[in-house]
Amino acid sequence: MYVRRHRRTLLVGAAVAAVLAGTTGAAVAESAPSPAATPTGDGAQALCKRAPKIDRRIQRALDRLNAGADKRGSIARLQQRVDNAKSAGHSEIATYLQDRLTFRKSLVTTLRQRQQDLADVRTWCKDNDGGAS
Repeated sequence: MYVRRHRRTLLVGAAVAAVLAGTTGAAVAESAPSPAATPTGDGAQALCKRAPKIDRRIQRALDRLNAGADKRGSIARLQQRVDNAKSAGHSEIATYLQDRLTFRKSLVTTLRQRQQDLADVRTWCKDNDGGAS
């Protein structure tokens, strides 16, 4: 009895696997992406259109990073966590958090540079009819 039930389970499992394998193979073959065409422009018009949204996003991130210790995601809050870990004697935690803090501080520099670059883009867009010319 046990052998018969075990054999039936194996047959059902093999049938299900065969069906799934056939379906999966066909789905993969059908969903393979075709090669994308090479770009014909530099995307200036789209960038000019999105510049205000990008500027707001950058400003929001800078505001969050420069906020006080009561704001999640701020440098001050992460600095407080580093200090707390050091005072509690959790050196591994403090090291991990310090590395995150170092990156977060470098992010401010990067975002400020992007903000300056975006200001140049906005000037260019204004002078060039929103990138249409």
